[in-house]
Amino acid sequence: MARDDINAFLGAGTVFVGTLNFQGAVRIDGAYSGDIQSDGALIAGKDSKIDGKVNVGEFSLAGNFVGEVFAKRRVIIHKGGVFKGSVHSPALVVEEGAVLDGTIIMAEQGVPSQDDSQLEG
Repeated sequence: MARDDINAFLGAGTVFVGTLNFQGAVRIDGAYSGDIQSDGALIAGKDSKIDGKVNVGEFSLAGNFVGEVFAKRRVIIHKGGVFKGSVHSPALVVEEGAVLDGTIIMAEQGVPSQDDSQLEG
């Protein structure tokens, strides 16, 4: 994704707490705590520290994330990325050198199927 395709940018050193709703693509290189909602792409750069619940079309992580991600299309954890929590996505890419510590649920559209919910009960 080209830098021109990004609609908003939270740079390194930025701290944001709250709820973020967006269209298109957003890149976070700072610290973010809260909920994120979009059908677009969330790009977490290598200096990012995100804590919260994320519900997006696509999530790309090169920094640190703690929480829960629901992705409609895919989640990518790049080399150096650290993910702690749960991933709900139909596609997951974990590069060599990335850390994934948590739960993975791979279902269509990032939403658990009825069969998955029956297994949990």
